[in-house]
Amino acid sequence: MNIRVLNVADAQIYHELRLRALQTDPESFGSTYEREINFPKEAVEERIRQAEDRYVLGAFEEGGALVGVVRFMRDTDRKSKHKGNIYGMYVAPEVRGHGVGKKLMQEAIIRAKDFDGVEQIHLQVVSKNESAKKLYQSLGFTTYGVEPRGLKEGDEYFDEDLMILILK
Repeated sequence: MNIRVLNVADAQIYHELRLRALQTDPESFGSTYEREINFPKEAVEERIRQAEDRYVLGAFEEGGALVGVVRFMRDTDRKSKHKGNIYGMYVAPEVRGHGVGKKLMQEAIIRAKDFDGVEQIHLQVVSKNESAKKLYQSLGFTTYGVEPRGLKEGDEYFDEDLMILILK
């Protein structure tokens, strides 16, 4: 398993995995397959382009297939730049339970610590996603609240747990 920061050359394989995520686990994301299927290449490249306040990590199998992703973005406002956020965490179903998600999150946390002044990492997870919550808790995240009806897919609502990892 190889974990690395994605770059614009990875846009196509990232987009394919993202679309798969939106189809297999639509309740876990704020966006939809129907919205992102038509994203132009430039929009996908911009999403994964590394900058001083963000990056996207990818998990690659030995054969080179992208099987997991996670985005980190640091808040840029003066009073909240001590916060970072995890978005779009996804691991392909065929490799779940093999430590891919843990490796992605561990690397995201290590890299977040390298951001000058980042003291905490936030994430939101669908409340009924027990396996993801267990993973985040194993890495030190704690739940500090619940957003009732945080996401809506069709006529179904999903509560979201708000989680935090204090770094400093």
